[in-house]
Amino acid sequence: MQSSFDLSGKVALVTGASRGIGEAIAHGLAAAGAAVVLTARRQGDLDAVAAAIAATGGRALAVAAHSGDEAAVRAAVAAGVEAFGGLDILVNNAATNPHFGPLLAADDAAWDKTLDTNVKGYVRWVRAALPAMRARGGGKVINLSSILGRRAAHGMGVYCVSKAAVLMLTQALAIELAPEQVQVNAIAPGFVRTRFSASLWDEPRRAAALVSRIPQRRIAEPEAIVGAALYLASAASDFCTGATLEVDGGQLAGALAIPGFAEAVTAMAAAPAASGDDA
Repeated sequence: MQSSFDLSGKVALVTGASRGIGEAIAHGLAAAGAAVVLTARRQGDLDAVAAAIAATGGRALAVAAHSGDEAAVRAAVAAGVEAFGGLDILVNNAATNPHFGPLLAADDAAWDKTLDTNVKGYVRWVRAALPAMRARGGGKVINLSSILGRRAAHGMGVYCVSKAAVLMLTQALAIELAPEQVQVNAIAPGFVRTRFSASLWDEPRRAAALVSRIPQRRIAEPEAIVGAALYLASAASDFCTGATLEVDGGQLAGALAIPGFAEAVTAMAAAPAASGDDA
């Protein structure tokens, strides 16, 4: 019997696929049989991921596109449809966080950039992908949120608000698209070892404080999110929509009042690579 997690014949598009969680999910979907369209801002980084997928026998197309550019978003979807014959799965993962510090200290530009990428960008991708999904009789949308959309964290208020908005966006789209057999769900990762979160885990004292608040006593690798994505991308989740899967090692069962978190946020503010494509 064919596995309900088998994605053979399916086409997926993953945003923010050049590194971190997006890259791991793209590899996981390709390994399950899907052809994968990879998008992010930098073509060279995407080409490297596409080559790695091809080296393992998968199929991938790299198309640079900024989530804030609707024309580029539509062009990326069209390129994927032309290359692979359709689109079944959309993984909204690209995110940014240009402001670290008090929420009320964030200027309008920081608010606009964060919400435009982390929330409106997701809407742009769904809007562009939906016609292709309709043509296939349905589809799957997976929105990457965060446990910081469930609980506020010191110095990351703007990002937290954007990730909370993703949770409500997921529910609203799930209701609207259910009659079209499009399931819309979210994943809320905990702390994952990516470049985006490096200031939390690259200093031993902060890392130890963080790990002490995670029941599994470890920071996840990006591959830890792949299983949830495979479930939500596959036929196994056909009766699941509007849900959020929390993949956090049990952290939401505890608290986010992490010793040293404020210092880590200050370090992030000084790191030019803190803003990026991985959620």
